[in-house]
Amino acid sequence: MSLRERISAGLKTAMREKDTLRLATLRLINAAIKDQDINARSAGKGDTVDEAAILGILAKMVKQRQESARAYEEGGRLELAEKELAEIGVIEEYLPRQLSDSEIEAAVDAAVAETGANSIRDMGRVIGTLKSKYAGQMDFGAVGPMVKARLA
Repeated sequence: MSLRERISAGLKTAMREKDTLRLATLRLINAAIKDQDINARSAGKGDTVDEAAILGILAKMVKQRQESARAYEEGGRLELAEKELAEIGVIEEYLPRQLSDSEIEAAVDAAVAETGANSIRDMGRVIGTLKSKYAGQMDFGAVGPMVKARLA
């Protein structure tokens, strides 16, 4: 079952079970995916985005909610922070398993070897390779400095 189908099935289940948080979160996910579909169509890149793009959307949504939850906690709005964290839980159900630190290091080493990167100028190619293979499985904000250290 594709990721799109899993999200649609989850949406239907949430409607049946009257799970308002899950329903609202899945509707936000669907809206973001449809928005990217429209952008792809207008750019002439086909009718729909692929699974990797959907994983990227989900990862971005998780990161946005983590930042919001942190801001709410700092502002003393714990009920809003808890809502954001609950949404993260729903979104993460559709993301693949996150790689461990050792797996990320191995993936970075393999990407550096695959691209033949040997300086900081090649960092974009290495990150691009990692994003194409491991979308949604690692935090690229944390991987960037690791790649930079390897290439320095």
